[in-house]
Amino acid sequence: MKVDKSTIDAQIKEVENGNVVTPKGFQAAGIYSGVKRSRKDLGAIYSTTPANAAAVYTLNQIQAAPLHVTKESIAEDGKIQAVIVNSGNANACTGKQGEEDAYTMRKELAEQFSIKEEHVAVASTGIIGLDMPMDKISSHIPKLDLGETTAYAEAFGEAILTTDTFKKTTCFEAVIGGKTVTMGASTKGSGMIEPNMGTMLSFITTDAEVDQIALQQALKKVIDQTFNCITVDGDTSTNDMVLVLANGEAQNEILTEAHEDWDVFIQLLTKTCEHAAKLIAQDGEGATKLIEVEVAGAKTGEDARKVAKSIVGSSLVKTAVFGTDANWGRIIAAIGYSGVEINPATIDMAIGSITLLENSETVEFSESEATSYLQEDVIHIKVDLHLGDRSGKAWGCDLTYDYVKINASYRS
Repeated sequence: MKVDKSTIDAQIKEVENGNVVTPKGFQAAGIYSGVKRSRKDLGAIYSTTPANAAAVYTLNQIQAAPLHVTKESIAEDGKIQAVIVNSGNANACTGKQGEEDAYTMRKELAEQFSIKEEHVAVASTGIIGLDMPMDKISSHIPKLDLGETTAYAEAFGEAILTTDTFKKTTCFEAVIGGKTVTMGASTKGSGMIEPNMGTMLSFITTDAEVDQIALQQALKKVIDQTFNCITVDGDTSTNDMVLVLANGEAQNEILTEAHEDWDVFIQLLTKTCEHAAKLIAQDGEGATKLIEVEVAGAKTGEDARKVAKSIVGSSLVKTAVFGTDANWGRIIAAIGYSGVEINPATIDMAIGSITLLENSETVEFSESEATSYLQEDVIHIKVDLHLGDRSGKAWGCDLTYDYVKINASYRS
């Protein structure tokens, strides 16, 4: 018998100041190698034992070389023990040399940590189309000093950033099978965000013992409800990857879909991914506000998420939020072109606690009150389609002058 979702939610606790090395058996490192002009740009995560691994990648048909290497590594035996990541150069659209460079990064990290080559994942983020400065990376891999304190996790978190304005860390725990299981994440992403998956990378560590096939299925399911529900600018990158490592150091009974606490693990993974996804949306390039759209009354959860993402992805909605303009016509238009079958006569809509529409008819509201609300840092838009009992959310940010400035000068 499945436990009520609210009961499961109560079992998940956020770990204050937790991070990617909080789960047992994980270490991290981050250093400056010279790939970028300044700031750390080379990082690594290491597990004391090979971890069962699962990953989801960008749906962009043009995929960067590191993704090919990581897919091959996981396909070997489903395990990853270490990850190497660089920022400043995406190693995308770099041909045969780019593939060789990604394999070189895998080989050299394996040698540095004395592990199997096939147990190394590779990730890169940065400018597309430039040859990798392998002299800088190769000479600095031996300088990757691993540690398990917050300082090491923060160094890794900085090393994976590009146009991000802050490090994105999250950590939750739950009791599963009588053991305390912890899950931490380090994430980057700010622009070129339209997951399915934007330039976004997320590295999730957990000391849970989880069957590898079940872990992959769980990640795919959770991604659709979290990372795939955010958008900043509608661009899907060549380098996106969410990677989960489960090393079993919590010593719980192995988790599969048949385990009585499987739903607790799913919610632990969902909480971790949702929090990381919202941090990306909050840090959208040039953004001043996080926008959360919740759609209720849909026929399916997929329909609800699709409508929510259509709203939060609308440039007109995003600019209206930036300009503190309660122009609900832009929201209703985004609902209409979402591709979901709706009844145009049964839509309710609100921003915050301010009702704008009931059964698709205008409700008198205070423009000044709405303007005041839209000045807040987090904007909630609520829609009820009155077609079913399913709901879903999506997250994004406002569209500002600074977004253009940042991307106009990205290479200069």
